[in-house]
Amino acid sequence: MPIRLLPPEIANKIAAGEVVERPASVVKELVENALDAGATDIQIETREGGRRLIRVADNGSGIPAREAELAFARHATSKIASVEDLAAIRTLGFRGEALASIAAVARVSLLTRAAEDEVGTFLRVEGGQVVQREGRASPRGTTVTVENLFYNVPARLKFLKADATESAHIANVVMRYAIAFPDVHFSLVRDGRLAFQSPGSGRLLDVLAKVFGADTAARLLPVDPAEDASLSPDAKVRVRGYVSEPSLTRSDRDGLMLFVNRRWVQDRSLAYAVIQAYHTMLPEGRFPVAVILLEMDPAEVDVNVHPAKSEVRFRNPSLVFSETQRAVRRVLVAHAPVPEMHMPQPTQAQADTERFRTLSQLGLEAQRTGDTEAVRTPVFQVPERPDPAARRLPPLRVLGQLAQMYIIAEGPDGLYLIDQHAAHERVMYDQLMAQQAAAQVAVQQLLQPLPVELTPLQMSTLEEALGDLAALGFEIEPFGEDTCLVRAVPAAIAGDDIATVLRDTLNELGQEPPPLVQGHRVTAVVACHGAVRAGKTLTVEEMRALVEQLERSEFPRTCPHGRPTVLHLSMGLLAREFGR
Repeated sequence: MPIRLLPPEIANKIAAGEVVERPASVVKELVENALDAGATDIQIETREGGRRLIRVADNGSGIPAREAELAFARHATSKIASVEDLAAIRTLGFRGEALASIAAVARVSLLTRAAEDEVGTFLRVEGGQVVQREGRASPRGTTVTVENLFYNVPARLKFLKADATESAHIANVVMRYAIAFPDVHFSLVRDGRLAFQSPGSGRLLDVLAKVFGADTAARLLPVDPAEDASLSPDAKVRVRGYVSEPSLTRSDRDGLMLFVNRRWVQDRSLAYAVIQAYHTMLPEGRFPVAVILLEMDPAEVDVNVHPAKSEVRFRNPSLVFSETQRAVRRVLVAHAPVPEMHMPQPTQAQADTERFRTLSQLGLEAQRTGDTEAVRTPVFQVPERPDPAARRLPPLRVLGQLAQMYIIAEGPDGLYLIDQHAAHERVMYDQLMAQQAAAQVAVQQLLQPLPVELTPLQMSTLEEALGDLAALGFEIEPFGEDTCLVRAVPAAIAGDDIATVLRDTLNELGQEPPPLVQGHRVTAVVACHGAVRAGKTLTVEEMRALVEQLERSEFPRTCPHGRPTVLHLSMGLLAREFGR
């Protein structure tokens, strides 16, 4: 096939694909334009997850009538004028691609008026071409209406998720900008209902109370550079924001938000710096809530890395990492004593154990390869017979608990270490599945309905999973825009912190399904977050009851997610290690 120039309509659609991935991308670009225009009030409206309608209205500076059509030309921008400007970008947008990209894959209307214009300008654009222009009455500012997104790119349209999922992504975008710009009033209306509204008071904590709920916001600690006596007045990096006290954790990283010069970014190194600041303070598998806003000279950070502008590159990444970690650690140390760690000198016995794969390594390998059999038969365990009965555990005698995480038990063929969380997760999953199969789900009615505050993403996930949760024994109903009422729960979790179990369950369900969850995913997730946690001291009776239940399981050696529950040290291995 000969080399040829692509027609403009095809080139524009390809370019649009780099900027407009889903409805949330449209909202992001339009909100950034509004903020760069100096808006103090931004109203976002969506229908059907944004695929039918997205409307963003602002009270910013508006577009002069003579420039309205030029705004839809590719690479037309008022934010940079030279190559030198790229080295010190102070606006959120700068490429001049947003309106052109959106107009290439949707039907777009623009109503705008600048201060110098007596009347507003209305444009209608289809397929990247202006098909209508007229003067209309309008307040100062800009309103962009996007209809039938991806109507001319059906391949992209079919990859969109359910309306609730797309709406949740939009809500996340709006909440991030509300956090970065607490002095701006944001409102998000979804299918005619107010889904989110920020106060616009200028106080970051007020916004966080709307995003995370008042209970969570009350347990956040301020990171304030003004209170850091060791910080130099001419410091290149200033860190501010809020972090959760060590006792407030989540099961995922969604509560960790990072901003650089008010731009939301995804940066693994920065996220790691925050998590490292909590070293020795967090239970395994738990993550903090943290909103970190870094301020630095724009010349010290390159934002021209990715079309979505969510990735950045720092001129001095090690400095940014260390300053972020230090600022967060300083706050945590001031509110919680840090336990000292004493590392013992390596011994030959320790060196010898390196040739045995640990339980956690086996679990990671199984998740990576999908080979759960590798977990069920570790290299240091006597191979099990193919007899189906061998899948079950032998009778075990409980000896005690190790590190508030593992149950130590003796079997007829050696020593068993049982992960109390993974084991309880397996037991709960089996119980819930059996109850559903028999249509006899054990339900515990609450004496009083329990109000639980949820984020917009959690509310959207709840709407999607409501039927599956009801089948497990949950009785939940919406109660306002950010709260639900829990009237009943599965009896298996009735004694737990129900609000935390529900939030953690919705957090995980809001993510992409993990590959190793087998059977009913919602059941597996509820079992995981309802199971006893590492760090909980169990009585001998509780340990015995859990072990006896695990012995009765048909698949006792892995939890529903494929992680191992048991590590077996055979008598033969013990004899060899002790030289007997």
